[in-house]
Amino acid sequence: MTAFLMKTDQLTFEKAYENLQTMKPEAKMNEGFEWQLKLYQSMGCKVDTSSAVYKQYRLRKVTEKYPELQNLPQELFAVDPTMVSQELKDEVLYKCRKCRRSLFRSSSILDHNEGSGPIAFAHKRLAPCLMPVMGSRAQCTSYFIEPVQWMEPALLGVMDGQLLCPKCSAKLGSFNWYGEQCSCGRWITPAFQVHKNRVDEMKMLPVLGSQTKNVNF
Repeated sequence: MTAFLMKTDQLTFEKAYENLQTMKPEAKMNEGFEWQLKLYQSMGCKVDTSSAVYKQYRLRKVTEKYPELQNLPQELFAVDPTMVSQELKDEVLYKCRKCRRSLFRSSSILDHNEGSGPIAFAHKRLAPCLMPVMGSRAQCTSYFIEPVQWMEPALLGVMDGQLLCPKCSAKLGSFNWYGEQCSCGRWITPAFQVHKNRVDEMKMLPVLGSQTKNVNF
């Protein structure tokens, strides 16, 4: 009923739930369903499977459901960019810096809110007094992405490990189903982390109408 009110009356979760409890004071909602409805609100009151927040939610649910990770649903994985022939359109393609093998697309990046910076790592420091000034920020040095098909052999049966290029075996980053901390201080769960200095960006730009060219950044 709360979801119906959110959708039909364009209400926020809080307002819709408040209206429901006004009509039916004994109505109660568990925390898990409340969290899902807030996710529903963030997606514009529709289930958008391409949304980064939905993908992150799906990954978390898989982590809960498959603690031993022996059988991962195929819909969890983004398509390997080397297996499709369609144009990139407005997307950016990310390639291994060493061998140029295509690894993932910009649509696979799961953005996150910036963390608190160096202060988030205070528990790891022996001398807190030497920490940078409060409020200073650290930029993200990695991309956190959804799993891509080429990762599947590395992910099965283990909770954490390295992510290696499937062509040249260069180290790209790491994964951890329990989560990892970004350089900005934000904790990401689960985490599939590719270091930015291990990949190159390539975007298809239109040239003279129908022609395109590759531009590396």
